[in-house]
Formats: sequence, structure tokens, C-alpha cells
Amino acid sequence: MEDQEIIILYRSRSETAISETDKKYGHYCYTIAYNILYDRGESSECVNDTYFKLWKTIPPKIPDILQAFIGKITRNTALNTYEKKKTKKRGSGEIELALSELQECVDMESDVEVQSNKKELENAISDFLQGLEKQKRIIFVLRYWYIMPVKQIAHKQDISEANVKVILFRIRSELKEYLQERNLF
Repeated sequence: MEDQEIIILYRSRSETAISETDKKYGHYCYTIAYNILYDRGESSECVNDTYFKLWKTIPPKIPDILQAFIGKITRNTALNTYEKKKTKKRGSGEIELALSELQECVDMESDVEVQSNKKELENAISDFLQGLEKQKRIIFVLRYWYIMPVKQIAHKQDISEANVKVILFRIRSELKEYLQERNLF
């Protein structure tokens, strides 16, 4: 079923919308949640919570890109679950590791000044990513959006783990320089 047809089902409040969403995006949502939570049960629960949030959100909001919209809800739901049950062992420390890697090029403090510049920072990062080669952009997004382990990225991209680490290091360095030039870091 096409995304627009699924959105129409949500707008008409048809319960079929959830089953069609699950058929098309269930695995996608589960993968996002599992990469953050590393727990099958919590990941499945997170996917169910995503469907509930979609049901409450559509309408009034109508997403332009359903997959991105669902992915964002799933990711935020999983991150909230992770925060509630935070332990060092959960997720093999992958979230802390990924965030600590980004800390060197993006100030992630939640003070008032950073929050007021949040949209400007988001736009700058988006522009930066659009300027990257496709493989580098994919590697960056897999690591820092999907919180995918380096080993899994290497396998998925058919390159060595060392190569993935070097690419990520260089991207972070370029991002830091890019943001510094725009006085955003």
C-alpha cells in the first residue's frame, strides 16, 4: 500500500491504518528501536507506542514523508524509553559512545542559548550532510541517527571497521570546522 493511502486510512480513523503501517514499516521501526534499546521486548513495545502516537498525531498533522515521520517518532520513543531505564549495560553503551563522538563537534548542552539556536544548528547540519558524498552521508546517518554499531555499519557498507572509524572521524572533524565557520560551535 502506498504512503498516501495509509495516511488516508489514518485520516478516516480506520484501524486498518495501523496494520498497513505495520506491514510496510514494522521491521524498519523495530530496527530503529532495537539499535537504541538492545532489548527485543522493549523494542516491540516501542513500535506499538509508535503506532499509538501515529494514531493520535494523524490527523491533525499530515506528514510529507511518512517513513521519515514514523522513523522520527520511533527514534524519539526509543530514546525516551532508554532515558527512563538508563544503565551502562543497556545497548552495550552504544548511545553514550555515539553521543560522546559527536560531543567534540556539536555542543549538546541544553542551556538556553543552545536551545535558541537549535533550528539554525539543525539547518547547518542538514546542509553539511547534503554536501557529503552519498556513502559518507549514509555512514554518518547510520551511526548518529540509527545509533548503529561500527561493526554493523562496516558489514552493511562492505568496508572494514577501521575504514568506518576513519570516515566518521573525518566527517566529525569537517562538521566541527563547518560549524565553527558559521559560529555555531
